[in-house]
Amino acid sequence: MSAPAPSPLAIVDAEPLPRQEEVLSETALAFLAELHRRFTPRRDELLARRAERRAEIARTSTLDFLPGTAAIRADDSWKVAPAPPALEDRRVEITGPTDRKMTINALNSGARVWLADFEDASAPTWENVVTGQLNLIDAYTRSIDFTDERTGKTYALRPDEELATVVMRPRGWHLDERHLTDAEGTPVPGALVDFGLYFFHNAQRLLDLGKGPYFYLPKTESHLEARLWNDVFVFAQDHLGIPQGTVRATVLIETITAAYEMEEILYELRDHASGLNAGRWDYLFSIVKNFRDGGPKFVLPDRNAVTMTAPFMRAYTELLVRTCHKRGAHAIGGMAAFIPSRRDEEVNKVAFEKVKADKDREANDGFDGSWVAHPDLVPIAMESFDRVLGDRPNQKDRLREDVDVKAEDLIAIDSLDARPTYAGLVNAVQVGIRYIEAWLRGLGAVAIFNLMEDAATAEISRSQIWQWINAGVVLDNGERVTAELARKVAAEELANIRAETGEEAFAAGNWQQAHDLLLKVALDEDYADFLTLPAYEQLKG
Repeated sequence: MSAPAPSPLAIVDAEPLPRQEEVLSETALAFLAELHRRFTPRRDELLARRAERRAEIARTSTLDFLPGTAAIRADDSWKVAPAPPALEDRRVEITGPTDRKMTINALNSGARVWLADFEDASAPTWENVVTGQLNLIDAYTRSIDFTDERTGKTYALRPDEELATVVMRPRGWHLDERHLTDAEGTPVPGALVDFGLYFFHNAQRLLDLGKGPYFYLPKTESHLEARLWNDVFVFAQDHLGIPQGTVRATVLIETITAAYEMEEILYELRDHASGLNAGRWDYLFSIVKNFRDGGPKFVLPDRNAVTMTAPFMRAYTELLVRTCHKRGAHAIGGMAAFIPSRRDEEVNKVAFEKVKADKDREANDGFDGSWVAHPDLVPIAMESFDRVLGDRPNQKDRLREDVDVKAEDLIAIDSLDARPTYAGLVNAVQVGIRYIEAWLRGLGAVAIFNLMEDAATAEISRSQIWQWINAGVVLDNGERVTAELARKVAAEELANIRAETGEEAFAAGNWQQAHDLLLKVALDEDYADFLTLPAYEQLKG
């Protein structure tokens, strides 16, 4: 008996957008409906499994490599598929949302790869979801341009051979797309919407350009979630007549549970895998989330005090490089989030030196590439990797067999000699309120205090406030972190913002709403798994 025809999807509570029908054609929606029918039930099961695993961590306060998959880790014979030519050299990758100006600037940036972001750097308004897809289609057909209304400056693409290769990041498994529902009113997972529309419209077009549909997979928590993605890829390629193995996926190891399953994740995706990435903020957020009731030894200090040289972070990054190179995959390093100042060269000088030191460390450790948030950082990161790589596309031949990471090393949080400070609490509140306010206006990537912040930095900010309160942390000034202290700091920050912006701009913004939402997710006894879930309920558009 043949499978039933997929239910048509309905577009709900969304104002029609110019050219929307180009993205949401009947055939594209039918493809999304089939992805939804086949894979959403498994997605739901895996989200339930996350909750079970978190309950187990709460009970044991530990994690270990999986005994049931030891044979996969011990088998030295398997490798991931060879990288396609367009992904062989990834020495510098730029990240950013898919608005029209960013699309042109990122492609023109000189970076080898652009992470075109529908996830943490993009607030999922209907306009961002749909026009982001349109901008990528227009880029591949070279019909994209942009004129800044404020400055009159025009932007256009450089020749094809000078453009970055696009690796697109869909939303994580946990987020639904409320504007697309099936006949029962069930929303389609945002991950399937973002992946499905991009793949449907661009897979063949990219092949014709000598590239392919390449993806970054966020928020993965287990190899079973990677297996689901692999099954999605296999089905999508078959369904649209795209050769198997055309898709390539780089998985962000940005959860503590995934750090214990790196080899298994690559194994599940081996015909489609191209690498792993070592993120920072989401990884720290995941540690706090999973070990939030584990007592003082799991308390993180100020987020800016947790650098990649912290012992437990060093264990994670070195294990990632060793794992990737053992299996023939690229190891991609973390983000340089600095945004250069147009007014203060001294700030730039100090920051550029830090960026250079960070990228030098990654290149020397064996990473094959790294991330930057701004085009001005591309040459700095490029120089660090050029010095180590020369004319080689990568250093996957550096197997790092000297690395020996034990299970306990990855969660040795108390090995870091730093403690929470009052300034750190203030910064967490400042970043949280300012980021959430912008997110509620539809902006997912926001420059705050010369750093490019995205949803991951807001997550670690609110999680640290929650953790410090619940662990009874005493700060460097002798004050204990309490809900009352967090409210006091938040009220002071709101007053500062009002003075800084002026009454009219303050009233026009979402400042009170952002303040209230930050305190809700930072103070509620029931810790919200993701800040973006309650925030999405308040997002207009």
